[in-house]
Parts: sequence; structure tokens; C-alpha cells
Amino acid sequence: MTLPIDGPTTLSPARIRFALLALALGGFGIGSTEFVAMGLLPNIALDLLPELSAQSTAAANANAGWMISAYALGVVVGAPTIAAAAARWPRKRLLLALLTAFTLGTIASAVLPSFELVLVARFVSALPHGAYFGIASLVAASLMGPGKRARGVALVLSGLTIANVIGVPSITWLGQLAGWRIAYLAVAVIFALTFVAVLVAVPWQAGDPGATMKRELKAFTRAQVWFALGIGAVGFGGLFAVYSYVAPLATEVTGLPEELVPVVLIAIGVGMTVGNLVGGRLADWSVRRSMYLFFAVLAGALVLLGFTASSPIGLFAGVLLVGAAAAALSPTIQARLMDVARDSQSIAAALNHSALNVGNALGALLGGIAIAGGLGYVAPIWIGLLLTIAGTLLAVVSFALDRSRVRRGVAVPYATGAMRAVES
Repeated sequence: MTLPIDGPTTLSPARIRFALLALALGGFGIGSTEFVAMGLLPNIALDLLPELSAQSTAAANANAGWMISAYALGVVVGAPTIAAAAARWPRKRLLLALLTAFTLGTIASAVLPSFELVLVARFVSALPHGAYFGIASLVAASLMGPGKRARGVALVLSGLTIANVIGVPSITWLGQLAGWRIAYLAVAVIFALTFVAVLVAVPWQAGDPGATMKRELKAFTRAQVWFALGIGAVGFGGLFAVYSYVAPLATEVTGLPEELVPVVLIAIGVGMTVGNLVGGRLADWSVRRSMYLFFAVLAGALVLLGFTASSPIGLFAGVLLVGAAAAALSPTIQARLMDVARDSQSIAAALNHSALNVGNALGALLGGIAIAGGLGYVAPIWIGLLLTIAGTLLAVVSFALDRSRVRRGVAVPYATGAMRAVES
């Protein structure tokens, strides 16, 4: 089989796989740069906030969590801005520009001297995040062919989830040995390698010639887009309330030595990798049913973790299930956004990551407030459960509005897959 790309050009199956691998490598770098702070949070706090660390380790860890929130805020700002402004750009050229920005921003995060400057660098280095995943998802969907949209999204996201199995634990281990700054320099090398891989492997694809800033931003005028964003932002906070403080949870509550924190991160990563692939396949079957299923599993996993975090078995089982359920939601929410955004596909593909990183910032912020307030390192788990329940309720309302329109005989102007999900 060969696949046409921009007209007469064809690609062999081997070339398609190579291109998908290059796109996933970018996801690997993004997963590494986003999540490595979770495992190195105590090390970062000790280095950048030494006076506060001397007074209170918990307070220093909570304040260091602002690095996670700063990155998440950068994703939220950058995803719609870049996607809307650059929708007409040739997609390969845009991907290369974004990878250049990732590389330089991550180097800045590693070398700047103060906590405040590192916060700024984390914000700036996050700006390309959503746009990269959005454009890479569109390229992957075109490479995969009809009927496999969510699986194409999941393949790009698989780089991010595999980063949590291999990249984040190994870079965390490197950071514990050589310092967190060396860890971020290692991530910058990954982005540089991805630049080369995309340059060589990804075929040239034109941007959307009909795209305008006005048309892309029109997505924000649709209520269902806001519901989808809310589902991702609130519901995904359940994962990040836990993930942001998993290192002190493992050492202070479960009693594991610091050397085993990378193993806990591997457990989360394995769960995320499996969940992402399952979520991509099931989302192509039914977005609505998949979303309900994965929210239910996520809530159950958080309850399990909350009651058993003091046990090593409970900790590992809980974080694995939390990672799996949350990662399965990602391609499901992405598919929902692309359905309800209609012709604003570039911004829709990127907005998913804005929503998920609002969840990242929200989970880290609320978890940090709970810890700083003396509620302990288990408290973020229960905050995560409340966020998961709130995300589920938003999903129920959103799909109920679709069903109401169908019953009234009003056409729901979404893709065919979405209509099947609404009617099933």
C-alpha cells in the first residue's frame, strides 16, 4: 500500500512508519520535559529554594510545584495562539520551528540561575507544546488514513507515554546523580535529535490554505468546544494532583527510598502507555462510551490509591491504574474536540493540550495548597478525585445536550463518528 501526500507523491509503508516514529519522538521529548520535574521536585526545591527548604521541606516542595504550573500555563497560552496564527504554514516547516523553540527553551531552563528565571524559562519552553501535538496529530491522521483518526493521535501521544516508562525515570535517575540541570540538558538533546528525525522522515504537507485566524478562533464561539475543554481541564486534574507530588508521596507516605522514585514513575508510564493505545482504539468506536468508561476507572483508581498509598503494593497498583485511565482519556477528549470544532481543526487539535495542561496547573496548584496547608501528601489524591467527578459531570451535560438536539430533530453538525457516538 502507498499513501498519497499532497497530490502525486506516494509513501511506502516503511516511510510512513519512519515518519510516525519521528513524530512520536517529539512526544517523547515533550513528555520528558513536562514530567521530569515531578520526580526531581525535591532536588529542584533544595537547589533553587535553599532558605525555604531549611525552614520547611513541604513548603519548599509546594513552591517548587509552581514550575509545573508555569509549564502548564505556557501550554495553555501557546497552543491556541500558535495553532491559529500558523494554520496556513506548511506543517513540516511549523514542526521544525516548534522543535527549535523546544530545544532553546529547555537549555534555558537548565542554565538560568534563579528560581524566578527558571519559572519564566519553563513558561516560554512550553509555548510550542500544544501546537506541536496538534499539528503532529493532523499529520499522523493523514498518514494513517480514513477511520483511524484517534489511533493516529494516540500514536503521536505514545511518545509522551513511553517517555514516562523510559525517559522520565532514566532522566530522573540522571538528575538525582548529576543534578537536575543536567537532566534538562539531556532533554534538550532529545529535542535536537527529533529536529533531525522530522527533517529527514516527515513528508512535506501544505498547511490549510483556507485557514484564517478568524476561522480558527471561531471554535471559541461554540458551547460544545468549551464543554470539551472543561472536561479535559477539570477531569485531567485528577492525574496531575497525584503526579505532581508523587515523589514526596512515595518517600514520605509509602516510606520508599528516593532511589525507588524512578520505579514509581515507570509504573505510571506503563499505565499511561497502555491506556493511551486502548483509548485511541476505543475512541474510534465511541467517544461518549469511552469517556464515561475511562472516567469511572480513573475515579476508582484514585480511591484505591487514597486508601492504600501507605503500602508499596497499593502505591504501585494505584499509580499504574491512575496513569492508564487518564492517558486513555487524552485521545478520547482530542477526538471530541475535533468533532465539535467543525472546520477549526488546527486549533482544535492543539486545544486538547491546553485543556489538559489547565488540568496540570490546577492539579499541581490545588495539591500544593493542600500540602502547604498541612493536610499531608495524601490530600492531593482526594482533590484529584473531586476533579475527576467534576469532569465526569461536565461530560454528562455535554452529551445530554447533543442527545436533546437529536430528539428535537436538530442536526448535530459534527463528524460522522461523533453522530454515531451520540446516537449509540
